[in-house]
Amino acid sequence: MRLRTFYLLSISMLLLPGVLHAADFPSLSISLGNSDDPQDWFAGLKIIMGLTVLSLAPSILVMMTSFTRILIVFGFLRQAMGTQQAPPNQILVGLALFMTIFIMMPVWQEIDTKALTPYLNEEISQADAFEKAISPLRGFMLAQTREDDLAMFLQAAKLESPASPEATPMHALIPAFVISELKTAFQIGFLIYIPFVVLDLVVASVLMSMGMMMLPPVMISLPLKIILFVLVDGWHLLTASLLQSFHYG
Repeated sequence: MRLRTFYLLSISMLLLPGVLHAADFPSLSISLGNSDDPQDWFAGLKIIMGLTVLSLAPSILVMMTSFTRILIVFGFLRQAMGTQQAPPNQILVGLALFMTIFIMMPVWQEIDTKALTPYLNEEISQADAFEKAISPLRGFMLAQTREDDLAMFLQAAKLESPASPEATPMHALIPAFVISELKTAFQIGFLIYIPFVVLDLVVASVLMSMGMMMLPPVMISLPLKIILFVLVDGWHLLTASLLQSFHYG
C-alpha cells in the first residue's frame, strides 16, 4: 500500500510541470512602450515607485512604528530569564506585530479618515493625500523622539529647528526616532535584567556557601526565575508597561 502511494505521488510530481505548462494562466506585464507622451511615462514610473514602496514595507514597519521597541524588550526578557529559545522567535515577533497594530491603530484610523478615504472619494489630490497621511505618523514619531536626538540630525543636515512640528523633515525625524526607540528599549531591558541578576547572585552565593560548587547555578535559578515571573504576572506587567510607554494624541 505504501509502495503504491509512493508510485502515485512520483507520477503526479512528474506530470505536474506539464499540466502547469499547458494551463492558460493570465499574464501580467508592465511596459512603457515607445510612447512620446510624458503622461504615459509618468504613469509607468508611478507603478514602479509603488512597487518599490511595497518592497520597503517591512522596513517601514520596523523603522516608523512601535515594533522596534517591543521586539527588543522581548529579546531582553528572554535573555534575562535564560530560557534560550522559549518563547520562540516566531511567537515574540507575532506578539510584537499585533501589539504594534494595537498601538498604531489610532494613527492608522486618522490616516484613513484624513487621507485615504478623501483620496478614494476623489475629494483631494494625491499630493494632499500624501501630506495628510504623513502628518499623523510624524506626530506619533515626534511624541516618542528625544529632542537631543532630533537636534543632532538637524544639525548634521545643517537645518534650522522647525518652527512647528508639521515642518519637521522626515529624513531627520526617522533616524532620530529609531535611536530614541533603541535607547528606550535598552532602558526597559536594564530594568528587566535587575531582578533576574539579583536572583542569579543569590542562588550562586547559596550554592557556594553549601559547598555545591560543581552544581551549575542556572539549574536552580532558571526554575525560580520562571515561577517568579509567573507569580507576579510578568507578561501582564510587561505588556501594560510597554503600552503605557507610548504617547500619542
